[in-house]
Amino acid sequence: MAIIRDGMQPFDLYQPTSVEDALTLADRLGADAWMLAGGLDSLERFKDRLKRPKAVIDLGRVEELRGVRREGEDLVIGSMTTLTEVNRDPEIRARFGLLAEAAGEVASPQIRNQGTLGGNISQDTRCWYYRGGWQCYRAGGGTCYAGESTQGQNREHALFGVEGCAAVSPSDTAPALIALEARLVIKSAKGAREVAVEDYFVGPDTDITRMNVLGTGEVLTEIRLPATWAGVTFYFEKVRDRPVWDFPLVNIAAAMQLSGDRIDRARFVLGAVAARPWRLPQVEAAVAGRARNAAVDAAARLAADGAVPLPQNGYKVALVRNLVKRAILGKTTS
Repeated sequence: MAIIRDGMQPFDLYQPTSVEDALTLADRLGADAWMLAGGLDSLERFKDRLKRPKAVIDLGRVEELRGVRREGEDLVIGSMTTLTEVNRDPEIRARFGLLAEAAGEVASPQIRNQGTLGGNISQDTRCWYYRGGWQCYRAGGGTCYAGESTQGQNREHALFGVEGCAAVSPSDTAPALIALEARLVIKSAKGAREVAVEDYFVGPDTDITRMNVLGTGEVLTEIRLPATWAGVTFYFEKVRDRPVWDFPLVNIAAAMQLSGDRIDRARFVLGAVAARPWRLPQVEAAVAGRARNAAVDAAARLAADGAVPLPQNGYKVALVRNLVKRAILGKTTS
């Protein structure tokens, strides 16, 4: 049975104005602290008492975490840059339109004005059992109510990589960043490290208690876009129940380098079908060197390889196949 929760428990609020100060606080407070970006995901969990931090470090006043700039061939985006700013930035739109489009499909205009790029890729899963207080595997219990219970509701849950947990990654921007081979800069008081965005996400087979690799005292500070996929042919589509606010049932981000109608190389990444964004290397290999029309049917068949539908989400298999077709052909209608 779900646990009924109401109200936010008290916490100490810190509002640093520099990355250095934020990291010093994070190091001193340790596991008692929670990093707050736009707050749209975090505050909901505080109110439901799903998370009970003793201290919150609000990054909203750290201006160096905002904005877009060039560093050599890289385009660098601060993690606290809002989704609206990502969507509207002229250089992102000109060189990496895939990310601009994905950011523009998140939720509603009001949420995009507050939500940040770093927060969108780092948000927790939306599984209603986990968010509703059920003691599922991810919450420290012994059952995946969506994936194991014969009466579980699993219409929005995973097709791939279900290892004790059927929850999915809900981010719209994460698949786009993986398609673009972005890199993430993570800092702590002990130093900095850089990870490929594809390696940022954690599946239940690795650690069922978290969705990404951020450790205690660490802050995601930058998203770096290399020139590798700048200006190629992009495709993003999000299928959802309602055109505004809703999280994806399935989304797809694709980047293709074309010579005429031939696909020289490509990357295809799905969202909302697994606990982490789900790249399709078998599809990428199948289309390389082939004309778009000649490659599309084989690619669509391969797209759902390994899918294990749950009783109520089998429709996602058809969505995956059709979205891959549409991405290859560049068509948003059948």
